[in-house]
Amino acid sequence: MLTGYLCKRRGSREVQTCVGRNVRPRHVSMEHTTMEMTATDRPGLMSEIFAVLAELGCHVSGAVAWTHNKRAACIVYMEDDLKHGPIMDPYRVAQIQAQLENVVEAHHYEGERRSVRLAAPAASQTYTERWLHQLMAADRDYEQCCSCGYDSSGDDVAHRQKKGSNSTKVKIENWKEKGYSIVTVRSMDRPKLLFDTICTLTDLQYVVFHDSISSFESIAFQEYYMRHKNGWTLDSESERRRMIQNLMVATERRVSHELRLDVTTQNRVGLLTDVTRVFRENGLSISRTEVGV
Repeated sequence: MLTGYLCKRRGSREVQTCVGRNVRPRHVSMEHTTMEMTATDRPGLMSEIFAVLAELGCHVSGAVAWTHNKRAACIVYMEDDLKHGPIMDPYRVAQIQAQLENVVEAHHYEGERRSVRLAAPAASQTYTERWLHQLMAADRDYEQCCSCGYDSSGDDVAHRQKKGSNSTKVKIENWKEKGYSIVTVRSMDRPKLLFDTICTLTDLQYVVFHDSISSFESIAFQEYYMRHKNGWTLDSESERRRMIQNLMVATERRVSHELRLDVTTQNRVGLLTDVTRVFRENGLSISRTEVGV
């Protein structure tokens, strides 16, 4: 029903639901103004953001958003709809940021974490998906990992129990003779799992010297021999807890068991506003999205 409704509203002949498919945005030029946002997840958030950008004459060239543990992170690449280039006027940048901050703040309690930032085009930028990992980690989405168990007696082992599926398990040991920490991750296998794990280890400032990666049926096994870039191993309980929490959420942020929808149509200003409004009006929440032109 929803697919047919979108076809009717957008006049598209290439709208279809797809389960288990990765929808990837096309390459986005570095000549775009970038918005990064972290906030509490709620229904209609993306719809309101895209509506504001359309009203302000911002053409969205690409966008990626993730949600996890009731937190949302989003990166939007945009340009001036009339000039077809980056938005460089400081007054206009400030105006756009102020409007977006109003949208994000409207449904937040006082003191609740939120962030909106517009950035000018840069000569080089972090790969978008790694950037999302960094945003969510800085937003501390791992702190709400209430079902993560942590056992500091003996070997450090934590796992997240999930009904009807294999649990994610993280184990940390120290090989004192060689000066390595050995971190083992057992989780459901999926595309980009290794990318997500390595990004997390790198952003935590750890260097991997040896590793062993394997999978059997739907389960992936990762083992890393590593040290902190300063030569330290994971000795304190706080360091181990932080490592475990970050690795567990790294395996989960990209995972979604919800319906996936692929929409292909002619791009225009306001398109994303209309599409996301359809989701909101039909009582659907966006848990992850990738948009490219």
